[in-house]
Amino acid sequence: MGNKITIIGSGSVGSTIAYTLAVQSLASEIVMIDINLEKSLGEALDIRQGMPFCDPVQIYAGSYQDAKDSDIVILTSGIARKPGQSRLDLAQTNVNITKSIIPEITKYAPDAIYIIVANPVDILTYQFYKTSGLPENRIIGSGTTLDTARLRSRLSEYYKVSQQNVHAYVFGEHGDSSFVPWSLCNISTVPIDSFSSCVKAEDKLFPPLVHEEVENYVRKSGGRIISRKGATFYAIAISVCHVCKCIFCETDTTLTVSTLMHGEYGIEDVCLSTLSLVGRDGIGGKLILPMSDTEVASLKKSADSLKDVISQLKF
Repeated sequence: MGNKITIIGSGSVGSTIAYTLAVQSLASEIVMIDINLEKSLGEALDIRQGMPFCDPVQIYAGSYQDAKDSDIVILTSGIARKPGQSRLDLAQTNVNITKSIIPEITKYAPDAIYIIVANPVDILTYQFYKTSGLPENRIIGSGTTLDTARLRSRLSEYYKVSQQNVHAYVFGEHGDSSFVPWSLCNISTVPIDSFSSCVKAEDKLFPPLVHEEVENYVRKSGGRIISRKGATFYAIAISVCHVCKCIFCETDTTLTVSTLMHGEYGIEDVCLSTLSLVGRDGIGGKLILPMSDTEVASLKKSADSLKDVISQLKF
């Protein structure tokens, strides 16, 4: 039996996710839903015509009814962030869009695992928890999955080592209050700040790693890309497809996805990213990591910034 994935929103992010899912053979059936049916029809046709060179996949534009029996539903609908605009500036507009979608999609796909991608992702994930009536384990915000990929990519370039050897995370909001818990970062079990001194090779010299510069690079990457090309969609599509792959695996994977907090690190009633177990049942639990007091304070600060925005919104 194949995997069925429904994508709501056929803009740059949604269509790139559909394309990546198809090329990676992660789904046997992909449904694309958008208020602009012609856009969905065009995107689905464009991808479908390349499928003779890939594993078979049924991909088509549809309506909410076509989401029936979906294993995963991916929500990308919303107004895109404009150059110079923060993710949180989008909040009420995209909350209103999501408000209209939730009852329609959950009616036809009540048993699916939902991945929220639209921004501000932490707030929309919280909205989904509060208004959909679905079990918590089946609601996942893409959170800082992309930020973590950007961090690992940067550290990999810096030390000229495979990204697979880099273990580092971005926690908190998918936005300006995110932070890196540097005490947890390592390359092949070597603490990140000690790695350069452990490398014994004459041709490998590394300048000091400045944490603040790396964190600024990660935080500003999205805005930089948007100012240069108008939107970000390749890296987020690959990140979301990785989450889908982990859901379809038989063993759990640790990911920095956005989930509802229940007192972890002293934080309640807000969605943000820490390290969670993701697998067949969606969220399988959280990892409570030994962060420093300063890092826990940074996570609480990120939570407070999100709560401040939530308090001003109408769900």
